[in-house]
Amino acid sequence: MAEYIKYVDVTKCDGCRACMVACKNWNDLPAEPEEFQGSVQSHANVTANTWNVLSFIEHEDSKGNLDYLFRHSSCFHCTDAACVKVCPEEAMHYTDFGSVNVDSDKCVGCGYCVQNCPFDVVQLATYKDKNGKEYKKAQKCTMCVDRLEEGMQPACVTTCHTDAMEFGTQEEMLKKAKKRLSEIKDKYPNAMIYNPEGVGGTHTIYVLAEKPSVYGLPEKPKVPTSAVVWKDYAQPIGKMMLGATSMALVGAFVSNKLFNKEGKGHEEDGGGSHE
Repeated sequence: MAEYIKYVDVTKCDGCRACMVACKNWNDLPAEPEEFQGSVQSHANVTANTWNVLSFIEHEDSKGNLDYLFRHSSCFHCTDAACVKVCPEEAMHYTDFGSVNVDSDKCVGCGYCVQNCPFDVVQLATYKDKNGKEYKKAQKCTMCVDRLEEGMQPACVTTCHTDAMEFGTQEEMLKKAKKRLSEIKDKYPNAMIYNPEGVGGTHTIYVLAEKPSVYGLPEKPKVPTSAVVWKDYAQPIGKMMLGATSMALVGAFVSNKLFNKEGKGHEEDGGGSHE
């Protein structure tokens, strides 16, 4: 199956926030009262119940002019996703469309995905069982995979009235992004396509008017080396030598040591770095 990309051209966004409302409605996410942010931005960041946020950024450009920038913020659906690498239960997984989703039945709420996401888009939601005991599950944008399976597009894309967001095959959207970049370079000399190689490229790509850090994005995000070594090399070899059951116990111990930022062994070259 062809992989699909959500293409976001921030230079066409007018900050209407219809994408936020559409996401809430389609995914039946509860409203979250927020403190005043000091601007017209409603939420500071994405949360477990607000999977996309419209960011409003006041920016002084290279000519000293004040510019008002917008960015639709949600999961990037990385091709080589840190959340998938560090998940000890394989709850984080890739879909047939190339997006990254959470299997709630497998998620144990350990939070390693939250701690290692380079974009800070995965969050833990708190629930209560029938006995009133609290438990947690990871939550984030699903790219509306239930809509994709029915041949529809993500809800945020269909509601965008400026065509700042589009959805299509990887080849088609990358071609569109390159064309758009050539059109806006004179007006925005720092404009670029944001599709970071350090995470294998993403399935939400942006045409940015300024460098990533202006939008609060990491310049060069990447998957922690420790996660790559563990998931791609140590685990497969360990399963062959020790068996799946024994390796699961070893995995729980190693995951806690490697991927818990509060632990001493965490490697800070991936999730926490925004430089």
